[in-house]
Amino acid sequence: MVEVVRSTVVPVPIDRVWPVLRDFNSHKDWHPAVAESRIENGLRSDEVGCVRRFSLADGAELREQLLRLSDDDHSYTYCILDSPIPLYGYVATVTLKPVTDTDATFWEWRSSFRTPPGQENQLALLVGESIYEAAFVALTTRLTHGSIRSRGGATPQVHAKSSANRVCSGLVLQAFGGPENLKWGPVSAPPPGPGEVRIEHKAIGLNYIDVYCRTGYFRLAEPPCPLGMEACGVVTDVGEGVDGILLGDRVAYACAPVGAYVEHRTMPAALLVVVPDEISSEQAAAVMLKGMTAEFLLHRVHRVRDGDVVLIHAAAGGVGQLLCQWARAMGAEVIGTVGSRDKVPVARDNGCIHTIVYTEENFVQRVVEITAGRGVDVVYDAVGRDAFMHSYEALAERGHLVSYGQASGPIEPIDIAAFAAKSATVSRPNFGHYTSTPQQVRAITDRLFRALRQGILRVDIGQRFALSEGAEAHRALESRHTRGSTVLIP
Repeated sequence: MVEVVRSTVVPVPIDRVWPVLRDFNSHKDWHPAVAESRIENGLRSDEVGCVRRFSLADGAELREQLLRLSDDDHSYTYCILDSPIPLYGYVATVTLKPVTDTDATFWEWRSSFRTPPGQENQLALLVGESIYEAAFVALTTRLTHGSIRSRGGATPQVHAKSSANRVCSGLVLQAFGGPENLKWGPVSAPPPGPGEVRIEHKAIGLNYIDVYCRTGYFRLAEPPCPLGMEACGVVTDVGEGVDGILLGDRVAYACAPVGAYVEHRTMPAALLVVVPDEISSEQAAAVMLKGMTAEFLLHRVHRVRDGDVVLIHAAAGGVGQLLCQWARAMGAEVIGTVGSRDKVPVARDNGCIHTIVYTEENFVQRVVEITAGRGVDVVYDAVGRDAFMHSYEALAERGHLVSYGQASGPIEPIDIAAFAAKSATVSRPNFGHYTSTPQQVRAITDRLFRALRQGILRVDIGQRFALSEGAEAHRALESRHTRGSTVLIP
């Protein structure tokens, strides 16, 4: 038998909370999961034995029966009669108690049920969070602010915040080193403070910077800590002073501090952007960091122009695919390098006119042949040590080498005077310097989301891993066995 118990404190008197809850059909007016509800057979909604038939936002239908109601105890008990969710023998009791010396109300929701073998934790989490905790937030908001605002509505902005610390699970780096140091375990998401929101992650992006953080090459956090800089999720709690982000909004981010490898997270609202409905949570998690990188590389570090010849390394990778698609849409002639023949069709499908398998061909010689000896206007190089000087050799006069990663290792010290032979420009852009303010982030993501909506960019999610299997995802990324973007699913 599974038992679920959740509780909260509502900051209004019990004589305001109880009249709402004793109405067995009131949930249609305040619970975010309930779409429609009615009491069968013309019975009153507070009459013991009445049955409410209701549908959820996803179309599922349920029937529940009121078994007991006590105005003296401020409690009622009900059971599930019919449900598409396998909650067998489900019986729940809602109880209210006044909080001593305040005008607040203690609200407890307790239930027991059986489930199919192996689904105990999953369904307990569903009941506890999607039903009970969602109800706590929604009804508290209704009672303290009068209504719940949905995006696009006309009612005033409201903020709802649970005071409880949320315990969940995450992938925690125990010590700098290999993927084996990533361990699945408990973490917590504190209640949001002023200017903060709490998010339930739906998808988390995997990026090579996560590897640098794991090894300690980038000391962006100290173990033990979760890694990850990119995710998309749903806002479950909103702190005071937050503007522009509402309960239930889907939001995404790609920024420090690290810590995205968790089921729930509390974040400064200024770091988040609201995700358009046309973009799925997985797409957002897969594209935020890579897409924002592609935007500033192509539009800010070196603005690609119609007729430019562009060389893009790792053209079948996550950033590489987006660079190829976008540069081609901007009128560039795109040359892409890949590590194996099976990645050639991927690069071509994403806009490469010429594709070079660098493990079989000298890419500098091929660039010279393709450009009739001229070289390329810009190289976008995320490979680092193994490709850097060869990338310089592939440049045309006054060409621009943009080094934005080092998957093969740190770049050796260079003699900058040698670059005068071509009047070459070298850039080493830092993501944070282009996304250091909310205004910069929104300018970049506005262009990114527009390109996605217009079909200029497509997101290729080549791999999906459970978040708990993140160590395997790291191994696949480092061994270059991935294609496109990789997402981790909580």
